[in-house]
Amino acid sequence: MSEIYFTKEHEWVKVKGNSAVCGISAHAAHELGDITFVELPEIGKKFKQEEVMAAIESVKAASDIYAPISGKVVKVNMELEDAPERVNESPEDAAWMVELEIDDSGELTRLMTQEMYDNYLQTL
Repeated sequence: MSEIYFTKEHEWVKVKGNSAVCGISAHAAHELGDITFVELPEIGKKFKQEEVMAAIESVKAASDIYAPISGKVVKVNMELEDAPERVNESPEDAAWMVELEIDDSGELTRLMTQEMYDNYLQTL
């Protein structure tokens, strides 16, 4: 079973073994409104935790997406290039953006669990 973690910038990461699938939270998708464009990184690119990894645009705003954990991109969700609205429809599942090969699983301790994230959202 994979574990899910969140950042204060509203990215999520689901960890399974040595890989992590990443995207933006339902809260972030709702706040952005109708998603019109998603720019994903190239396979093989490496990112440090909290480094800008992708970009997203909506009818309301443009926003950077940060790497929730350090790693190398091993897969991207190419479907989002043709159908960015999927982020609104299924932000924490079908609209995953990037799969990373994890560099340091110890970085997960800097992220929030689902319960911690839910509590954090109540403070916004």
